[in-house]
Amino acid sequence: MTTSPQTPTDLYVGDYRVLAKIGEGGMGVVHLAQAPDGSRVALKVLRPHVIGDDEARERLAREVESLRRVTSPRVAEVLDADPWGETPFVATRYVPGLSLHQHVRAEGRIRDDDLRHFAAGLAEAVIAVHQVGVLHRDIKPSNVLLEGRSPVLIDFGLARLAEDPRLTHTGWLLGTPGYLAPEILYGEDATTASDVHAWAATVVFAATGRPPFGTGPAMAIMDRVRRGEHDLSGVPESLYPLVLAGLAPEPEDRPTTGAVVAALRGGTPSSAPADAAAPADPPPTMPWMVADHGAAPTTTVQPATPGTKPLTVLAPPVVPAREPFQQPAAAARASRPPSLLPAGAMRQPSSGSARLQRSLLLGGGFATGAVAFGVAPYLAFATFAVLALVVRTLSWTTESARERQHRRGRRAWYDAPLTVLTTPWYLVVATGGTLLLLVWAGTLASILGVAGLLFRAPSAALLVATGALFTLGLWSGPGSKRLRLPVRRGVVSVTRDVWIGWTVVAGVAIVLGALAWMLLAGEPSWSPQPGPPWREGTLLGTLRAWL
Repeated sequence: MTTSPQTPTDLYVGDYRVLAKIGEGGMGVVHLAQAPDGSRVALKVLRPHVIGDDEARERLAREVESLRRVTSPRVAEVLDADPWGETPFVATRYVPGLSLHQHVRAEGRIRDDDLRHFAAGLAEAVIAVHQVGVLHRDIKPSNVLLEGRSPVLIDFGLARLAEDPRLTHTGWLLGTPGYLAPEILYGEDATTASDVHAWAATVVFAATGRPPFGTGPAMAIMDRVRRGEHDLSGVPESLYPLVLAGLAPEPEDRPTTGAVVAALRGGTPSSAPADAAAPADPPPTMPWMVADHGAAPTTTVQPATPGTKPLTVLAPPVVPAREPFQQPAAAARASRPPSLLPAGAMRQPSSGSARLQRSLLLGGGFATGAVAFGVAPYLAFATFAVLALVVRTLSWTTESARERQHRRGRRAWYDAPLTVLTTPWYLVVATGGTLLLLVWAGTLASILGVAGLLFRAPSAALLVATGALFTLGLWSGPGSKRLRLPVRRGVVSVTRDVWIGWTVVAGVAIVLGALAWMLLAGEPSWSPQPGPPWREGTLLGTLRAWL
């Protein structure tokens, strides 16, 4: 695909004259177009399934209002949009440059001062987007154009449209596996730290010519992302600590974009973009092409204007059939500079104890539930029922609040009051599913309990086994997803700080120990009932006596 515009046509989209098709992706087709004032723009015509009803068009209109406030030479700003036209479109600044993906494949990786300038410029672009309350959500080499030696970020904010559940089949909801943050793969909401992770992965590609988490099946790549199993060999020592911190599995261990820019440009960490002035390099005068999603085709590059600094490049990298994913040897890591970040700009990365803490909390909670049934079966059942109802209600409430914010494109002052007012309704909604889940878990536990009675199993062991099966039924039964996800998020939250994590683990251990001591010290409490369900005079008691 050459970059020379095709013969101009008389095709118009809105007031824009379409000159040539220059890209295509999951959300639409990108054209080089001429505005009424004669300037050139990148015109993205959205696909029908992306914006097929009034609700989606309203979402686009709100999103565009936020995106229009992004003003930075490091970002292809939104100039115009028509969500309500017969052919919905978004017009952005036309950037005459290759995508990072195309540049690296055609000319080799970026190095030395050019790489540092690229990393800082991309971080400044992310800051500009975050300042208006928008997350990019899809930072990757094909969404970064090179204007001279400076990066320009494209397609910011539009990825939010793909969060509509109706668009899942397009693949946009998943995104690009090698550039998604681990928390997104675990089902958590994207944050500014998620964009920092994608920034670091993109910088690694620019520095090495390879995706940091390798290639292959998407599931394998996502597994490496979740485990933080990246290959940073080839990243310059001057950038290594900063990139390593940006790829930290835990969001709170990553530096802020302000700290990144301060480390690369020098100065004090700030949330303000450092490039409010014009770009340092004059842009080329001849158009190259606008990149969109998908693989990069062969491109014929037009010459740049005199005075434009050429990128310092190496020969095209040779990518092995399978990338190595182990970290550099310990001696090599020890020789790295301690950190690029100013003192206090980031916390030290957490150790592997966080994963151990999560396992201990989940396992300890399961064991506590089982032993609680051995100590006070009826009270344990009532406690589990109330907790399940509360957690499921909160799940419905928070999901509804997030969906309202996504549709609106921003938070509003009335979000918290509205959440409180709608909680009673979601309590009613959650009650039906909670009852079904309790019946499912109770049925499993009852079957085991009756079988144990028939075989005259010891009462204490039978109650603990019944409690374990009941807890497992709550965790895996119908509708349990609204129970599992909030619990997992809570566990992840408390283990983000190593001391808080171990404190909570100790608390669970103390409760479990106390319940175990009560179980071994005496008979179970059947309050509020006068005795066990198999006592004399009951159906189970009669059946047990008869057998």
